[in-house]
Amino acid sequence: MPERLKTEIAAVDIFCGVGGLTKGLCQAGIKVVAGIDFDQDCEFPFTENNQAQFYCQDVAKIDPKFVEALFPKTGFRVLSGCAPCQPFSRYGRTATKRRSKWSLLSDFARIAEEVRPDVITIENVPELTLHPVFKELLSRLTDVGYDLAYDTLFCPQYGVPQRRKRLVLLASLHGEIALPLPTYSSFRFPTVRNVLENLPRLEAGQVDDADHLHRSSNLSDLNLKRIKRSNPGGTWRDWPKSLRSNCHKLKSGATFPSVYGRMAWDEPSPTITTQFFGFGNGRFGHPEQDRAISLREGALLQSFPKNYRFCDKGSQLSFQKMGQLIGNAVPVRLGRAIGLAIRKHLKRIETNRG
Repeated sequence: MPERLKTEIAAVDIFCGVGGLTKGLCQAGIKVVAGIDFDQDCEFPFTENNQAQFYCQDVAKIDPKFVEALFPKTGFRVLSGCAPCQPFSRYGRTATKRRSKWSLLSDFARIAEEVRPDVITIENVPELTLHPVFKELLSRLTDVGYDLAYDTLFCPQYGVPQRRKRLVLLASLHGEIALPLPTYSSFRFPTVRNVLENLPRLEAGQVDDADHLHRSSNLSDLNLKRIKRSNPGGTWRDWPKSLRSNCHKLKSGATFPSVYGRMAWDEPSPTITTQFFGFGNGRFGHPEQDRAISLREGALLQSFPKNYRFCDKGSQLSFQKMGQLIGNAVPVRLGRAIGLAIRKHLKRIETNRG
């Protein structure tokens, strides 16, 4: 149960996306009053599922006074910032065209320095710690009085049914703050079976009439043959040579088994990426059915509630864009764990104030 506080906690979620972190914070008893994101397609899922205002704005152009005015006049204030992770990933760090996005974290620091919320939280890829902009962020926050705690968290330890690792930083103006402690051991990690087993069956390319998000991508005849010969938890190495890609027949390609695989029922899934809906993009084959996982199944593995709405029935969003929005989200249960850690910290501050 969330720690009981007399003082209300309000949060503003920058780079809010479709609301994964926001939903988690709300589940932890933190009132998110606003979300800010540059992608207009995030507005529907954010506002439809969360009682918060959405602002489509470029963080680089935001006046900190605008953000400060979003908070109530009284109570604890929390500022979250989960900047797009691609610039800091192993692939993104070497991509020149993405370097302009590295400044997003500096823009967030600029806002935090002026608003000075009670608590700041940041979530991103672990590789961010290797980048100079992260060291700059730490320095800027400590210079204005924040105590910091950060580490790489393994999401199954917090109830997320996927093997995702994420960097989480917490910063407080009120002294030492602790990261959330794991609540799941390796003996009881949530699994693919826990969240996907009871969903209606689908064929490749089919849509469930009762849930338009439960839809899977088409498979070519060749890939249909391949998935039929794939074992749960296995790789393309299980196939006969006649089905293998030309690149995998080469010595250089034989060392890359992490594509064209099925998930295993009784393990957490692999990390859900923005391409999770494609069988050839990773180990995203359904454990039993001859298809890649559906958009809804990807959302469930991101620990979104079953009834979370990402678009209305008349939406013109592409399959690929929907996968991108879901794959980019902060897992809801990780957000909840972060929120509970913040509440625990602020409860101690409230108690000490008497």
